[in-house]
Amino acid sequence: MNFKNLKRLAASGCTAAALYMATALPSLAQDAAPAPTLNTGDTAWMLTSTALVLLMTIPGLALFYGGMVRKKNVLAVLMQCFVTTCLVTVLWMVCAYSLAFTTNPIEAYQPYIGGLDKLFLAGVGKDSLTGTIPESVFMTFQMTFAIITPALIIGSIVDRMKFSSLLFFMALWLIFVYAPICHWVWGGGFLSGAGVLDYAGGTVVHINAGIAGLVACLVLGRRSGYGAENMAPFNLVLTVIGASLLWVGWFGFNAGSAVASNGSAGMAMAVTQIATATAALAWMFSEWLVHGKPSVLGIASGAVAGLVAITPASGFVDPKGALVIGAAAGVGCYICATGLKKLLGYDDSLDVFGVHAIGGVIGALLTGVFAVEAIGGKTGLLEGNFAQLPIQAYGVLATILWSGAATFVILMVLKFTIGIRVTEAAEIEGLDVALHGESVQ
Repeated sequence: MNFKNLKRLAASGCTAAALYMATALPSLAQDAAPAPTLNTGDTAWMLTSTALVLLMTIPGLALFYGGMVRKKNVLAVLMQCFVTTCLVTVLWMVCAYSLAFTTNPIEAYQPYIGGLDKLFLAGVGKDSLTGTIPESVFMTFQMTFAIITPALIIGSIVDRMKFSSLLFFMALWLIFVYAPICHWVWGGGFLSGAGVLDYAGGTVVHINAGIAGLVACLVLGRRSGYGAENMAPFNLVLTVIGASLLWVGWFGFNAGSAVASNGSAGMAMAVTQIATATAALAWMFSEWLVHGKPSVLGIASGAVAGLVAITPASGFVDPKGALVIGAAAGVGCYICATGLKKLLGYDDSLDVFGVHAIGGVIGALLTGVFAVEAIGGKTGLLEGNFAQLPIQAYGVLATILWSGAATFVILMVLKFTIGIRVTEAAEIEGLDVALHGESVQ
């Protein structure tokens, strides 16, 4: 073969290769996964959801708790909720978001805690995305969850904790308790790998905070005069307003956890409403049966119990499942918040354990029963998946053990360093005046 023939053959090969690339590349491009793109509808819904969840802490939780304490401690409770919002916001930006939602470079640690890649929100720019929404929106949405979780604990320790100690406690608890458990479930940690279902925070938020609240009230001890003095709520109007704001804000909590404006968000909203209303009625009728009168505080507490219980299930169950979960939460939380507390004698001032821990456990376990494939792509006991209920119990147990143990260690360190309880004189005077120099006129 001469040189001219070789040249002619090479030219033919190049032409064939060019033709192949021209026809094959479009097909290959179609097979490749499309790059994430911003969806304005999803973004608009998540901006709204983020604002709704923030509304749950201030003013929702602040008013809900503020109305239930005595007049001399109302401002102290509002202050605690407000300062928790501020403190957690800064710490989430500095380190907690990274610990919860990044991959740990040390593979052995990844199941338990995230890495430090996004300290001070490094790399979170205007154009960075999480799915179809800006990462800045996702980060802020998760920040509002991180805010309300430690704020819930306030209800168990009102009237008696030092303000300086509260600040240290909230900071340490966010970093060493909330961030790890959040990573376990939502950040690719070991509970996520085990298949634990928690759509919007039954374990991460409510069991976590409820167990921490029980430990905190036990370590602090009872309020001065507990069981002997009248500790009736100061203003149930504030409590009902707060509960109503929590109810509305919870749609951002649960429906927002779809992280999209879609059918999953719509169903989460529907089952949240159904479970909440059912639990409120279940608590009301239980109290009416036992005490002869339905109370305003009771029906408001029942609504919150229903909100708590449907939280882990809201993306996995249908309306019939929500009805049962709501009824179970209303009755179960009523029994624990009243009978169990009296039986054991602990002073969980505003029933954080009875409503949030018990409600969270009920919801988490019943998710393993009522999960429906047609709703969230997962099945529970009723659809023949006998493994899901034990998996849910595993998630509940892991959360209880870490939250309880870590909370106890943090409180004991504070107790033997700076102290955690106000003086008896300050407690009698009231924390509004003793700690903040102000009072409700």
